Amino acid sequence: MPERLEAVLTVIYLIFNEGYAATRGGPLLRADLCVEAIRLGRLVRALMMPAPPAEETGLLALMLLHDSRRDARLNPEGDLILLDEQDRSLWKREQIAEALPLVAEALRGTPGPYSIQAAIAAVHCQAPRAENTDWPQIVALYGVLERIQPSPIVSLNRAVAVAMVEGPERALRLLDVLDRSGQLEDYHLLHATRADMLRRAGSPREAAAAYVRALSLATNDSERRFLERRLSEVQGDNKNARS
Repeated sequence: MPERLEAVLTVIYLIFNEGYAATRGGPLLRADLCVEAIRLGRLVRALMMPAPPAEETGLLALMLLHDSRRDARLNPEGDLILLDEQDRSLWKREQIAEALPLVAEALRGTPGPYSIQAAIAAVHCQAPRAENTDWPQIVALYGVLERIQPSPIVSLNRAVAVAMVEGPERALRLLDVLDRSGQLEDYHLLHATRADMLRRAGSPREAAAAYVRALSLATNDSERRFLERRLSEVQGDNKNARS
């Protein structure tokens, strides 16, 4: 079992991710996949008792924390609501309460990528309001994650956190490094993130171009509607700037 655990955890997390943010089609969320992944995570952890590995515990905590926000992530029309705009009273507090001790347990062991990601999710879930989020701690945790599991996706997420601490201009410099690597050229969230940073930095024309690129790559209807709204907003800003 220990030799097969990493592959099993990877598959469980892939199932969860497809439920959390469906790759294609209409609904962004597939609750059935999220629930099934959490069930499998609990089952694997029970099989590894009395001393489950830190990463198994971390993965279960991570899924519980992400899933706790499910009811706040979409509006009644199925449109995406960003984390800082979500109604936190809709978050499942019982799942958060279950997950937080699991995060602490995972970090006491030999924490790996799932445990560090769970710690990041815990920081978000412990903030009563978006403005109370401890972004410096999240930046530090992403720094740890970059060291133990370097990947362009981790670097992209760290850039988003850096923007919340140091501003969008600093994040754009980090995104330039990712751009030059070419590793995320066809990843819509890279271009959506760049667009958001340009929008926040007061560059609506450049933001619009990045939103168009993100739209050309996005395949989920909910995400596409969100990007279309953002594109319309920055195009309006651009017209106002010229008038």
